[in-house]
Amino acid sequence: MTASVTSTPERQVSGHKPRVVIIGSGFGGLFAARALKRADVDVTLIAKTSHHLFQPLLYQVATGILSQGEIAPSTREVLSRQKNATVVLGEVTDIDVQRKVVTADLLEDSFEAPYDHLIVAAGAAQSWFGHDEFAQFAPGMKTIDDALELRGRIFGAFELAEVAAIEGRTEDVEALMTFVVVGAGPTGVEMAGQLVELSNRTLAQDFRHISPKDARIILLDAAPAVLGSFHTSLQTKTKAALEKLGVDVRLGAMVTDVDELGITVKSTGRDGEPFEERIPAVTKVWAAGVAASPLAKLLADQVGLQVDRAGRIPVLDDLTLPGHPEVHVVGDMASLKNLPGVAQVAIQGARHSVKEIKKALAGQPTGAPFEYFDKGSMATISRFRAIAEIKSIRLTGFLAWLAWLGVHLVYIIGFKSRLTTLISWFVSFIGRGRAERTITGQQVFARRAIERLQELESQQ
Repeated sequence: MTASVTSTPERQVSGHKPRVVIIGSGFGGLFAARALKRADVDVTLIAKTSHHLFQPLLYQVATGILSQGEIAPSTREVLSRQKNATVVLGEVTDIDVQRKVVTADLLEDSFEAPYDHLIVAAGAAQSWFGHDEFAQFAPGMKTIDDALELRGRIFGAFELAEVAAIEGRTEDVEALMTFVVVGAGPTGVEMAGQLVELSNRTLAQDFRHISPKDARIILLDAAPAVLGSFHTSLQTKTKAALEKLGVDVRLGAMVTDVDELGITVKSTGRDGEPFEERIPAVTKVWAAGVAASPLAKLLADQVGLQVDRAGRIPVLDDLTLPGHPEVHVVGDMASLKNLPGVAQVAIQGARHSVKEIKKALAGQPTGAPFEYFDKGSMATISRFRAIAEIKSIRLTGFLAWLAWLGVHLVYIIGFKSRLTTLISWFVSFIGRGRAERTITGQQVFARRAIERLQELESQQ
C-alpha cells in the first residue's frame, strides 16, 4: 500500500525551479526526460554512456546487420531541442537521500547534482551467476562494447578457421566453428537464429577452405524450456523451429566452467545420472541472467531495505522508496509484483513517475499505484520467423515476424535511425548481405587491456 501525500507547490518553498535529476539514459531515463519536456522544472540527466541504447537489437549489431549508431543515438542529440534538459556524462558513484545530492565521476573529475526529485533508472548489467571470471571468455549482451566485441569474435572465428584449414589443423577448425550461446531467453534464441543465418546465407560463399554451413550452433539453458516466460505452445514451436534450422538445443544444461577454448556443461543423462561434458568452442555468448545496477543496493542500505537475488530494490506501489516520496526507481532496478525486466516496464514506470512528480509540483495528492499494462512479448527465431504473445493471442511464423519488425521500428529513436535500420533489414533479410562486417583487433582485446590497466592501477 502507498499513502497519499499532499505537498505545497515547490516553487513557493524553494524560490527556484524544481530540480529533477534522472540517472540513466536507457528506456526509463530517456522517456522520463522527454515526458518532462513541458514541465516547469530543470532536468539533469546523468548517464555513464553518451547514447541511448536500444538493447533488444544488440544481437543484430553483433552479427553485422546493424551499426551501433542505428540503435544507439546520442542522448545529447535526442534531447537537444528540450530546453529544460541538461545532459551530463558521468558515472554515478553515490546518492545521498538525506542531503538530496547525486555524486558522479567523469575520468578524474567528480561533481554533485542536488535534486528535489530523483528518478533512478540505471538499469541492469549481465550476470554470470557468481562466476564473473566467465566474462573474459563469454561476453554478455548488454552494451555496445559487448556487441562489438562479439562481432569481432564471431567473424574472427571464421577467419581463424580458414587459416587453420589451410594448415590442416582439423581439431582447431571444429572448435573455431562451434558457437555456444548460453541462455535460451529471447536474446539467446535470437542470437542462435542469426548465427545460423550468418553461416548458412551471408558467409556461405566467402571462404575457400572451410564451409561456413558446417558451423555448429549450440544453445544451452539450465531451464527445462526455451523462452521460459512464453506460453508452452510457443516454447515447443520455437524449439522445433530452432532444431529445424540446425541449432543444437540443450536444456537442463548448467555451465560449470568456461575458458578460452571451450565450455564445460553439467547435464542429466537418460539414465537420470548427472554427467559433465566438455564442448570445444572458441566463441561463447552469454545471454543468461541480469544483475541490477549497484545503485539499487546503495539506496537500499540508506532506507533500510534488502535487495533481492538479482540486486533489485523493493519499491512501494508508486515506485518510490519508503520515507522518500521524492525518490523514484524504475525499470530493471525495481522489484515490484514480479514485473518482468523488459523495456515497456521501464517506459511505463518512467511515465508514471513523471505524472507523480507533476502532481507534487502542483501541490496535488501523490502516491497513486503504478499499473503495468502488458503489451505482449515477441522474439525472432530467424529470417521471416518469429513468435508473438499478446494476452491470449499467440502468433508464429511470418505474421509474427512482421509484427516484431513493426514494433521494434516504432521504438527506435529518431527518423534517421528508423530509416537506416529499415534499409539494413531489407538488405539482410531480403538479400544475403550484411553491411557491418568490419572487425578489428581492438574490438576483441581492448576491454581486456583496459581491465588489466585498472588492475595495475588498483595495485599501486
